[in-house]
Amino acid sequence: MRKLLAVIMLFAGLWVWAGAVPEKGRKDTKFRPIDVNMDSIRVNIQNPRSNYYYKRLWRKYQSNDTNMSLKEYRHLYLGYVFSEDYDPYRQSEFSKKIQPLYYKKHHTPAECDTIIKYAELSLADDPFDLKQMEYYIYVLKERQKYTRAAIMQSRLNNLIKAIMSTGTGTKEKPWVVISPVHEYVITNGLNFKAAEHLEYEGDIDYIKFENPKSGGPEGFWFDVSNILRVRQQKFGDE
Repeated sequence: MRKLLAVIMLFAGLWVWAGAVPEKGRKDTKFRPIDVNMDSIRVNIQNPRSNYYYKRLWRKYQSNDTNMSLKEYRHLYLGYVFSEDYDPYRQSEFSKKIQPLYYKKHHTPAECDTIIKYAELSLADDPFDLKQMEYYIYVLKERQKYTRAAIMQSRLNNLIKAIMSTGTGTKEKPWVVISPVHEYVITNGLNFKAAEHLEYEGDIDYIKFENPKSGGPEGFWFDVSNILRVRQQKFGDE
């Protein structure tokens, strides 16, 4: 598990993207997050004539189109909440089958192949399970399947960029996520350790750090309004 975590933490350098984590009191002029308009995204992804029509974006994503723009990835990620399959709290049954293997320090080739098999099934079932993507990349590299690992790494990188382009992780500009797990993926990926998870009015979550870095943020803020809205629509007060 230590080796796996070490590999995952190597992604942290990429995720400090375009100065998305500003120092206290410093105005960052290099990074300007967009204002997310979910109504506009919904209209775009449902319009067959739009460049952001969801079926078109999905085909490009599945074909590993390297020309997909950040805006396209943002529509792909955020637009998923309008899918019938979207359930922000569901864990794939395939993911559960291999979860015990993640806590082993070393993996045999056979175990890696098992993880690859079920990770692929899990991602087919839940395509934006970012944690599963991290594990999948790790075992692909272990089995020296570097081309496939690079493809998945590119997908993960662009999805992370899409999330981080929605804000700065501050109270004023929280990052918009479509899964509670993504809050921890971002926090851990940026080399912070979560100490406490708080929920605020206005559909905002706050991840407080265990040991904040001097001059840096004490935690990250996340907009979970889409998660809560869909949960209410599909499941009521369950």
